[in-house]
Amino acid sequence: MGNTAIVGINWGDEGKGRMVDLIARDYDVVVRYQGGGNAGHTVVNEKGKFALHLIPSGIFQEGTVNVIGNGVALDPENLWKEILELRSKGVSVTPENLRISSRASLLLPWHRDLDALEEARLKDRKYGSTKQGIAPFYSDKYQKKTVLAGELFYPEKAKAHFNELLEWKNLILKGVYGAEEWTYEALERWLNAYCLPMLPFVTDTGAFLSSAKAAGKNLLFEAQLGALRDLDYGIYPYTTSSNTLAAYAPVGAGLPSAKIDRVIGVVKAYSTCVGEGPFVAELFGEEADRLREAGAEYGAKTGRPRRVGPIDLVATRYGVEVQGATDIALTKLDVLGYLDRIPVCTKYRIRGEETDRFPFVSELDEAEPVIEYLNGWHSDLSGIRTFEDLPEAARNYILYIENAIRCPVTYVSVGAARDEIILR
Repeated sequence: MGNTAIVGINWGDEGKGRMVDLIARDYDVVVRYQGGGNAGHTVVNEKGKFALHLIPSGIFQEGTVNVIGNGVALDPENLWKEILELRSKGVSVTPENLRISSRASLLLPWHRDLDALEEARLKDRKYGSTKQGIAPFYSDKYQKKTVLAGELFYPEKAKAHFNELLEWKNLILKGVYGAEEWTYEALERWLNAYCLPMLPFVTDTGAFLSSAKAAGKNLLFEAQLGALRDLDYGIYPYTTSSNTLAAYAPVGAGLPSAKIDRVIGVVKAYSTCVGEGPFVAELFGEEADRLREAGAEYGAKTGRPRRVGPIDLVATRYGVEVQGATDIALTKLDVLGYLDRIPVCTKYRIRGEETDRFPFVSELDEAEPVIEYLNGWHSDLSGIRTFEDLPEAARNYILYIENAIRCPVTYVSVGAARDEIILR
């Protein structure tokens, strides 16, 4: 089995959570290695429907250890609320099945404040932030101005560090934005409410993962968002502030010596995008509304309506390439069952010339989609469990995508539930 990464190929929201939940039973450890609580992984199984934001999607599997790695923007407030919500629905979350890296940096409440203040300052030039503090957090991390989770075990040193950061951060809050300053008393209340309950989960996960590797355990690495939101290889600056690629998994997980044996890239059977930035194949009007409603395309964290469009083979081929995908999981194929003809974006047209290569980001605003149409199948796929039993038009659609992106489609999702899947 070895080490597997499950990653997004497009803009995120492809269905990574349902794939992790599906195959986690075959893995000993599931590690979330980057990103924060600004996106949700939706999981539907026998325990109910869940939108996970920080906790790895392997939390529902007995005997699987879930790790929040050092590359994650660790938001104690959102994490503790998520733990309590899972427990209220009968899901066991304990220090035995959830471990937090002592090297993970804390996302503090002023990061959310700064996120909202900057988006308000930008007005119509905003990046489409979820206002969860992700960009300010990663900016502080690279300035070496964050507090590591493990520092909480050293209260006096941590207090001095917090006060040092508080002085610096208030200069920005008040001096740049004219906003209210934070006091240590207010911060201490927040720490007591959310950080202290989290402490039993904090440990040296690097040592744990090294031991797991030495024992031949199978590791599953879970990414947030998709290739086109990667800080270095995405549609910058309309990206997240971390690296969403499989290549980063060992570093962000806390096991930099790990080798990734398999990369499962998740692709939705049509395109969706939350937030700002270029989206070449976007649909508008009634056509978009109908697809959005059919797929229930609203952000798991924010509830924002997702932008929608046909599958974009140019962007998907690029995502497969930068992710180094070895397999594709095609999700939500069942959603397209209402269409007579299914649109597919096969190329971009830029200044009158067609290309099948994903262009430099500055050219994306000029790009127009080249659309072809495939036959629809007009039937319910949710009860189908073999590729051969799919309608011919649905099989042809899958094979067309597989051929275009040059990567085998080995999983086909025909519904949200764990067992509504076709294995090829």
